Amino acid sequence: MTSRTSITNLLVANRGEIARRVFRTCRELGVATTAVHSDPDAGAPHVREADAAVRLPGAAPADTYLRADLIVRAALAAGADAVHPGYGFLSESADFAQAVLDAGLVWVGPPPAAIAAMGSKTAAKRLMAEAGVPVLGALTEPTEADLPLLVKAAAGGGGRGMRVVRSLADLPGELAAARAEAAKAFGSDEVFCERYLPAGRHVEVQLLADAHGTVWAVGDRDCSLQRRHQKVIEEAPAPGLPAEVRAELHAAARDAARAIGYTGAGTAEFLLAEDGRFFFLEMNTRLQVEHPVTEAVTGLDLVALQLAVAEGAQLPAEPPAPRGHAIEARLYAEDPAKDWQPATGTLHRLELTLPYQEFTGTGLRMDSGVEAGSEITPHYDAMLAKVIAWAPTRAAAARRLADALARARIHGPATNRELLVRALRHPAFLAADLHTGFLAEHTAELTAPDTKGVERAALAAALADAAGRRGALPSGWRNLPSQPQLKRYRAEDGTESAVRYRHTRSGLLAEDHPEVELVEAAPDRVVLSEDGLRRTYRVARYGDRVHVDTPAGGTALTALPRFPDPTVRTDPGALLAPMPGTVVRVVAAVGDPVTAGQPLLVLEAMKMEHRVAAPADGTLVELRATPGRQVETGTLLAVVQPTEA
Repeated sequence: MTSRTSITNLLVANRGEIARRVFRTCRELGVATTAVHSDPDAGAPHVREADAAVRLPGAAPADTYLRADLIVRAALAAGADAVHPGYGFLSESADFAQAVLDAGLVWVGPPPAAIAAMGSKTAAKRLMAEAGVPVLGALTEPTEADLPLLVKAAAGGGGRGMRVVRSLADLPGELAAARAEAAKAFGSDEVFCERYLPAGRHVEVQLLADAHGTVWAVGDRDCSLQRRHQKVIEEAPAPGLPAEVRAELHAAARDAARAIGYTGAGTAEFLLAEDGRFFFLEMNTRLQVEHPVTEAVTGLDLVALQLAVAEGAQLPAEPPAPRGHAIEARLYAEDPAKDWQPATGTLHRLELTLPYQEFTGTGLRMDSGVEAGSEITPHYDAMLAKVIAWAPTRAAAARRLADALARARIHGPATNRELLVRALRHPAFLAADLHTGFLAEHTAELTAPDTKGVERAALAAALADAAGRRGALPSGWRNLPSQPQLKRYRAEDGTESAVRYRHTRSGLLAEDHPEVELVEAAPDRVVLSEDGLRRTYRVARYGDRVHVDTPAGGTALTALPRFPDPTVRTDPGALLAPMPGTVVRVVAAVGDPVTAGQPLLVLEAMKMEHRVAAPADGTLVELRATPGRQVETGTLLAVVQPTEA
């Protein structure tokens, strides 16, 4: 019989949202908490919320959150008796798990042997095939008949080290790029190829097992809406699964767990083909980012159950049956219209206008590692928050989540908020027409600019600014008619809006919008009426950045100077760094002829690689990028001299 232990002080070997998530359960259970932090995270919310914190000197993950020796030393110094790995970083490192156990600490996770068994996707596929679990086999010598292919890192996930290959001629280059990215992210450059099913669904089963032989298939989730092979919208239960397919998926997941002597929380991931067949992809030997949707439909606290299993508790024979439906959306600091380019800067505001409900119960929930005033840096993942909605039906959950996101006030770097709202309201999503290529297929309509919405937001911003400047003799006030005042704004997509207004005896008047009536104007609130329909715009300004919010969504604008500086110019062939990051590869040389869209170099930021491509056909005449160079946004990287027409 397994002996029981008691966890009294838990160190979370992670950061941000997952650290805060674990700490929340610890507070409810009366367990003391210890955080670790890098130098950029010294003032982060997860550090302040812990009972104690230990510094990991440095900024890069390789120097901090990936240093198993430093984390074990921190746990011992803080008097912790257990370690929770969170997800990412060292959460699936068998060596780290063993180091924790060797130090006499409780490891809140599966046995090191189980982690090792699933640590390589190629080895895991062989093991699962032997256990009778259907697998999509690795291809050692792909042919034309196998196209398209998916190149994957064997030692990790999260979209890193993954490439879709549609031509065998592209395979060597994509293999090299995947190996380089995998080595940097996971410490192993092992990659493999498998068939890519563009219309397949990504469906997974939440597992929980104890040391007494009980294995739960807690429920399933659909995680098909992805960008760059990284999940964006997840939901539970997976919609539209025939009962027999669901039962087979759950049975296969339990078989996978039993085959490796699994304990704790984990997830078996499958690819579901259009014909109903499914194939084992991998097993994540940790808690998943999307675990809240399972908590919402079951009422379970999966972190509490992880701790209970680590203490030796026995699970009931069966998990609770799911009720209702839950959907999670990952809010990222990125611009989907610019190839998902990550964004950095100060997060001035992050708030939902609807009240939160019970943590694992009905309503709305937000898990976040940041707050107003947090600095979004290029060192870590671009996710700002997860917003989760529960409702009795899938349609109601989607409506609730879309509305909550649209009404949220998110001020700071660019985000994918508008794409999330549109995706949740898209007819194909509501019809559960889901597959891993969904976002790529619908990117154009999900990111199309809202021209009228931007114009109205700019108008509201200008009138709010005018109201804020109003005094005894307001700017633009004349006793006789005069030239209107001019305000110019640039939207996230680069389009510019000019607003002309004047002060009259009856108030502010917008010159270019005679169809719009100004009802009220204050520095932070503008009410406009158009065709008898009144709308309220809430306005906030941070330097030259202006955020305008309505119940239908928010718009971010940059206020432009009235008279552009004539000395400022940009060479049309200049390639500027779109974000802070590190140059990891240069794939062209000065003097090379290049074509529009051809990759010239690769930047790494926020744990992902981003290709910088030639803006036009021409010749590469200048190159200032070298591997390893740290660059800031706007740094000149290269110059392409366009070919004369």
